[in-house]
Amino acid sequence: MNSNNPFSPPPAPPHITLNSPSQRHLAPPSPNVYQQNSGSQEQLIPPLRRGDGSPARSPFDDANTTSSRRSSWQSERTGDSRAFHNPFGEGDDDSSRPASRSGSEDDLNTQTVSEKYNITPSAGLLLFPEDVEKDDYLHNPDPGGEPRDCDIFTRRGLVNVGGLAFIVLGLLCLFIGYPVLTFVQSYISKTNPCAGNSLCLDSTQPLLKNLRTSLIDPNTPPEALQKKDFHGNTWKLAFSDEFSTPGRPFYDGDDPYWHAVDLWYGVTENLEWYDPDAITTDDGSLKIRFDAFQSHGLNYRSGMLQSWNQMCFKGGRLEAKLQLPASGDTVGLWPGFWTLGNLGRAGYAATTEGMWPYSYEDKCDAGITPNQSQSDGISWLPGMRLPACTCKGEDHPTPGKSRSAPELDALEATIAPYDDSGNNIGHVSQTFQVAPFDIWYQADGDWMEVYDYSITRINEYKGGPFQQSISGLTNLNNDWYENRGGWQVYAFEYSLGDDGDVIWYVGDDTPVWRTHANAFGPNGNIGRRKIPEEPMYVILNVGMSPTFSALNLTHLTEQFPATMSVDYVRIYQDSDGELTCDPEGYETTGYIANHLDVYTNPNITRW
Repeated sequence: MNSNNPFSPPPAPPHITLNSPSQRHLAPPSPNVYQQNSGSQEQLIPPLRRGDGSPARSPFDDANTTSSRRSSWQSERTGDSRAFHNPFGEGDDDSSRPASRSGSEDDLNTQTVSEKYNITPSAGLLLFPEDVEKDDYLHNPDPGGEPRDCDIFTRRGLVNVGGLAFIVLGLLCLFIGYPVLTFVQSYISKTNPCAGNSLCLDSTQPLLKNLRTSLIDPNTPPEALQKKDFHGNTWKLAFSDEFSTPGRPFYDGDDPYWHAVDLWYGVTENLEWYDPDAITTDDGSLKIRFDAFQSHGLNYRSGMLQSWNQMCFKGGRLEAKLQLPASGDTVGLWPGFWTLGNLGRAGYAATTEGMWPYSYEDKCDAGITPNQSQSDGISWLPGMRLPACTCKGEDHPTPGKSRSAPELDALEATIAPYDDSGNNIGHVSQTFQVAPFDIWYQADGDWMEVYDYSITRINEYKGGPFQQSISGLTNLNNDWYENRGGWQVYAFEYSLGDDGDVIWYVGDDTPVWRTHANAFGPNGNIGRRKIPEEPMYVILNVGMSPTFSALNLTHLTEQFPATMSVDYVRIYQDSDGELTCDPEGYETTGYIANHLDVYTNPNITRW
């Protein structure tokens, strides 16, 4: 038979004798049908016999065969090897095939294939997985690739094992881990993750829970919800901040009512840099810290808190409970609690040019001109930028009305001699800064009154070429300073109009001095200065400048860091009071929005 016929029957197993095409006899079985020849090495098919009865030559006996890889076809004979052979020497011609299949090569089934090929597993199959079969290429998942050694550490193997491990872990977590966590969670004590953190946005908290939506702080005590004014009228609380939440930040956008500036206050030649980092809340109060900390080329750092363009008021009472920084016997620091008209932003010099400290009636005269049209040096002011007399189309928030940035101070604290022995005591200046100026900066004292001359007097300093000051000085108790831990209330209240007045307080209900609107009426070639009708915003700061007071750095630096603490800030108003930065007729926000460059850049110093 042609040796190329793939369906030639294989040699019969050793325990079967083929005597004729129609008869088979079983030979005695060999003790081990897979017993290999002495000259072979664990062949995968039984050894063949030649037609003469001698054992067939094994392909592994060939000295030229050096490869360790063996194949099943190496067990077949070349040339006529596809002829059927009797392994025990019987005839091996084609007549030995069963007649029923002798004439057909297409009759394929397990029996015919098993007669031709040895498909019985070899004992060495597992020992020699590298052996090659003729049909191995049919089972190769990558027939185009290079042959590779048997290696389980392949990408495919790792993906298979990793995927299986992932599925197993997922099932373990689902059916073991999750039930355990759910069970244990019920025994863990529940705590409020937002306790003491005003910025917490925990998902378990209701929406807007952390956002204050009321002008009155919910921590304000009930007895503080109303107060009698100087004239006996009952005013209601309009705004309060108790600073009870610790850790509040005051960078731009952090708080609905306040922000801390980041600048050098150059208009008064301060020695410190104002940094928002110097202001926070702790232990139920606002903390403004002054320290010998180098910043932006300056040797000191402090803070200035403003409510500019966020919270403004017009008329009413402003009060705060303060603990002044350091001690009352060491001069140098400049604590401030004051207000300014919203059209001028403190620290942004261009916004106050031609605006501060004007508070003028709706009149066009020498008072609105540069230097008040005088050459004697009484005024170095550039003139009002927004007077009542304006031309059509001129840049003005309310044409026909005088607009400016007046200043009212609840306190500016410093130190003064107490006696001839060199003892010092703290005292405060409570002031109305005004322009244009009276002759010699002298207001009408007949319309001022002091309530206790033993502790308060009218300030001998009346002003200079940049401002006129109408001020009272009041001695303080040194226990009200940081080093002794005391507190005190400082306040002023004011009413508008030609019959209005301003009253300053040191102590909750203790007025110390008062000025009437007539104290700065028409004088010479200038008209009436008015009790401020602009919406005013609140400023709290601690500064240091040689333009304000002497500096005792030797003893002052021993007390650094020095902190001014603010227990609360409250505003009371009657029914006529307004709590807005845009009161009718004195709107400000539109004008500010049209000039954001100068209102947001402190390096612009000229309008």
